[in-house]
Amino acid sequence: MLDLQEKEYCPTLEEIAQYIKNLVFMKFCNDIKEKYNCSEKIEFSSCSWERGWNIKFKKAGKTLCTIYPRELYFAVMIVVGSKEKERVEAILPECTEQLQQVYHQTKEGNGQRWLMIDLEDNEALYYDLFRLIQIRRTG
Repeated sequence: MLDLQEKEYCPTLEEIAQYIKNLVFMKFCNDIKEKYNCSEKIEFSSCSWERGWNIKFKKAGKTLCTIYPRELYFAVMIVVGSKEKERVEAILPECTEQLQQVYHQTKEGNGQRWLMIDLEDNEALYYDLFRLIQIRRTG
């Protein structure tokens, strides 16, 4: 069994997928890789807020999103900075209630909101996340 807190062993994307046990995880990763022509970077975070292995997707030096594995689902963190704020708030009323709640409940600090969105299926919220990633990508 994979231990996400074990710093000495860097898991593969496939091992993380086996840990999560949710087919949407690999679909999400593959969709990002295909759409943005980027690859994953599996990193260990020693941050007390979210210690353990995570998956980052970057393009042109900018982090598009970070994925935190959970059992049966995963959390996607997307940073909405001052450059993206206006565009994100413009589309927010069209997004799922869940995303709107996460956005409004996330405190802004230093001009940024660090949204943590739990994802377990590829329904409306899945597509909302890609809308946010697209805004993040184009700055």
